[in-house]
Amino acid sequence: MTPGPIPERVAAFRRRYRAEHVGPRYSGRAHFAFTSLGALGVILLVSARLEAVRPLEWLTVPVVFLLGNAVEFLGHRGPMHHRRKGLGLLFRRHTEQHHRFFTHEALSYESSQDVKVVLFPPVLLVFFLGAVAAPVGVLTFLLSTRNVGWLFVASSVGYYLTYEWLHFCHHLPAEHPVARLRLMGWLRRHHQVHHDPSKMSRWNFNITFPLADEWCGTRWRSGISDARASGRETR
Repeated sequence: MTPGPIPERVAAFRRRYRAEHVGPRYSGRAHFAFTSLGALGVILLVSARLEAVRPLEWLTVPVVFLLGNAVEFLGHRGPMHHRRKGLGLLFRRHTEQHHRFFTHEALSYESSQDVKVVLFPPVLLVFFLGAVAAPVGVLTFLLSTRNVGWLFVASSVGYYLTYEWLHFCHHLPAEHPVARLRLMGWLRRHHQVHHDPSKMSRWNFNITFPLADEWCGTRWRSGISDARASGRETR
């Protein structure tokens, strides 16, 4: 899919969104830096508490990675694309805003202020750490070992950061050197298909690596006909 001119409907929505939701004091660079440095700081701080990690304890890292991939898939396929009671903000921010700001015809951001439509709000990192990573880390520490608890926190925050970084890369300008890397180009095309309005509620829900999409049969392939896709959608 070769980028072309931004369709007028998308350009109009972008102008309206920026006017209504991006204040003059917002900085996309500061947003990216807070997310990155905050998450990296937690990972380094937690990793420094590890002591003589045993091989079995290291398995926490891939287990958390696979769990994170499944949660990412389920959250994206579920409340981010279908209204759920109490989770309407997720649907509104993702389907009604993000998917109208970025389509398969206009996947790239135009300025650093557009980062607000790509990354999660900065407060979500604090919420994720306080409401998810830390409590579950304490639970794993109580049920297993101290190292497993620390590794859970480091790995879960690491997955959160991986999600944010890769999603940011998917929306880089197509000519950016990072976007032109072979792996990034493949992941970007995977995400670009998802931003096609005719496919977004059925295909390519993984933002990071399409493991759950492959497992659940929701990874789009060019050989899949529209009729087959529609048939699956109505089942």
